[in-house]
Amino acid sequence: MIGTYAAALAVCGAALAIGQATIALCGVRRWSWLSPALGLALLCGVGWATVRLPGDGAVSAVLILALTAVAAGFLWGRLEGGMEALATGLPVALPALAAASLPFLVEGHFGILGTGFNPDMSQHLLATSRLVDGTDSQLLVQGYPLGPHATVAALKDGLGIGLVQGFDGLTVAIAVLAPLSALVAFADQPPLRRTAAALLVGLPYLVASYYAQGAFKETIQALLVLAFVLALRESSRNPAWRELPLRFVPAALIAAGSVYVYSFPGLVWLGGTAAIWLLMELAWARYASPAGGTGEGGVEDALARSAPPSPVTGPAGRRALSLALIVFAVGVLPELGRMIDFQQFETFDPNGPGLGNLFGQLSPFEALGIWPSGDFRVAPGDGAAPALVYYLGAAFATALLLHGLSSCWRRRESAVVAGVLTAAGVYALARLGGTPYTAAKALEVAAPLITLTILLPLNRGADPSASPAGGAVAGVPHSAGRRRRPSTWGRAAATGPAGLAVGLYLLIAAACSLLAFANAPIGPTSYSPALTGLRPAIASDSTLVLAPDRLLDQEQGARYIAWELRGGRVCIEPESDSGAVAPRGVRFVVTTDAARRPPFPDFELRRPAVPYLLWERRGGVPGRSPCPLIAERQARAPGG
Repeated sequence: MIGTYAAALAVCGAALAIGQATIALCGVRRWSWLSPALGLALLCGVGWATVRLPGDGAVSAVLILALTAVAAGFLWGRLEGGMEALATGLPVALPALAAASLPFLVEGHFGILGTGFNPDMSQHLLATSRLVDGTDSQLLVQGYPLGPHATVAALKDGLGIGLVQGFDGLTVAIAVLAPLSALVAFADQPPLRRTAAALLVGLPYLVASYYAQGAFKETIQALLVLAFVLALRESSRNPAWRELPLRFVPAALIAAGSVYVYSFPGLVWLGGTAAIWLLMELAWARYASPAGGTGEGGVEDALARSAPPSPVTGPAGRRALSLALIVFAVGVLPELGRMIDFQQFETFDPNGPGLGNLFGQLSPFEALGIWPSGDFRVAPGDGAAPALVYYLGAAFATALLLHGLSSCWRRRESAVVAGVLTAAGVYALARLGGTPYTAAKALEVAAPLITLTILLPLNRGADPSASPAGGAVAGVPHSAGRRRRPSTWGRAAATGPAGLAVGLYLLIAAACSLLAFANAPIGPTSYSPALTGLRPAIASDSTLVLAPDRLLDQEQGARYIAWELRGGRVCIEPESDSGAVAPRGVRFVVTTDAARRPPFPDFELRRPAVPYLLWERRGGVPGRSPCPLIAERQARAPGG
């Protein structure tokens, strides 16, 4: 527990300090909630750039610690709105931390997240263990993005935090940083509404479900895509950003960080969003009427009519875009060769099985946030709730999404509209030309943007011209530091049928997310690559693994062992049930190193592999093997 929360605190603290200092260097002195995501993107990039230097993870740890200290020193006395940000952020961070802790509370112990859902964490732990040791791994050779792994390696060598606790802490930190980043869109809302909206945008149902299976890469990518959209939004709608020469640099750095988390596929969402956003801004700058006034059309129409020129037009806009592109190019250039290697990765093969740990294609309605199932892979009607409940929830959320899209279009929320259109396009491509596994990931990345689009109309209940920077948003002027009372139409939108519908959505979607968190399985409390190292020795021979009873009963140990020894014939039994004679047909027995004597009379020690021992049968192997062949697909499957 201490290691997990220490890792989460270290990641959150470094991300917030480094991200905010970077934003300050771009010219924004007031606290920005883009700092969590921006800081995490920079952590992954810096960690990967230094983890392979002499000293391995220790060098990364020292450099990250130094950057954090320098960032904190730079911000001291220069940061505006720090206490206000603390008062706003704590009510979001603490419930997010509680939700992220729910799996450990339900299971009663800390360990590898998602072992019963998805065995992929084994590969990440092995790759990170090799990074710590300074040796190669299969993921490293294949060009797999290892920015998050480098961060965990820095936690291991710098703070002495175990690899399991490091990954758990990183995953918990992501669950805290995502809702904090979503505060950018709801800064002017009343406290309770702001907190609820930020939590749900940061932790919608599919993000909570991927958290439950330990999928840290996907949750980071969903956060970075959301933050990229919000960074573009800030550059066009926040008066503290609009005229800055470096206003697009935060978005560029977030995009560069995505490469170190998700390699080139991450740029599909960000590049598509940037392209559509740019086209929309240029089109609106050319064709939108400059006439202002609030009239009877409400605040939304006033925003549309009174919007200032697009931040991408004119010489200043072109220079700002050029600077951002240069920053992005410099940031991703060192990873270019590995990005080319990664295109051969097996996940991208459309002719492969493509299911991973899924039962089949996921319903796209899951991205809407209302899916009353603890397991996101379950089809409507196959869980505790009848199918009708799923479809009613999907219809309700779809109506809110269409309403939100319409509202965003009228308000010229070009970045949000561009993000949703891109996410829909990526999902369509993955569904038609990819595998169910990649299509599911596309839905997970889209989920925060969809939830943001549903909830963004909440801002109509407050004066959208009031900004945290004390200026005008989208060209609606007001007196600095003074809020105008919302219009009658705005109050109706917040408290009338639309507001009640959004409030109901908040309650139901939050319950679905919490259900996903509570259903997360927790695996072993520690990790060793020793079992994977035994695979060449046992090959396809029959092997009996005698595992501690607690590992099998409480820590999803059978699935973990099956995955580690995949490719051979493996039987798994608790130590307490082992008899006096080994089963016929078994050649090898694996025990924990606590057993210093042979588990059976006719076995001798073949090889120690701390914390395990490999025993081999003397003489011949009588009889046929009673152990099943554990193929990779079988070990990955939920019932395997």
